[in-house]
Amino acid sequence: MDICNKHLSPNSLRKGFILTYDRMRRYEGRWHLERNILFPAHVFLESEDENLLADEIKACFCLQGIKLFTVARNEEIFLKKLCGESHNLNMSEGIIRRGIPKIIRGPLKGMESRICKIDRHKRLAKVETTIYSDEPESRIFPYLTAGLEITEKDVEICQ
Repeated sequence: MDICNKHLSPNSLRKGFILTYDRMRRYEGRWHLERNILFPAHVFLESEDENLLADEIKACFCLQGIKLFTVARNEEIFLKKLCGESHNLNMSEGIIRRGIPKIIRGPLKGMESRICKIDRHKRLAKVETTIYSDEPESRIFPYLTAGLEITEKDVEICQ
């Protein structure tokens, strides 16, 4: 981030950040809240003029070889809704009823249809995204990992 702030003008770069997520991990006999990078090796650069930003990055020797892609507006809104101004995806809490997840608290609330897998033991969920690169049919981030604690699960009793 320091390289971007140092070598790119304020006219081209409004803000640079890395998205993170919270997750729970168990060690030393207790659960601990950890913060991990949501998309490793990716930095998000916010700009009013993406062409100016691309030109400055190409002209900067320190940033040679960096691959740029634009996040579609709908995915930008999705990521901002999840991570907010802090750029951190907080833990969510949910229940599973008849095999269907219902998020009762946290940023994943209302996004149950995007959850494609839940790992109850690791307290993680895989959430589907549609972030594509400029190349056709190339999804950069097919899904993201989010912290999700399932507090209750219905078990149907067969009689």
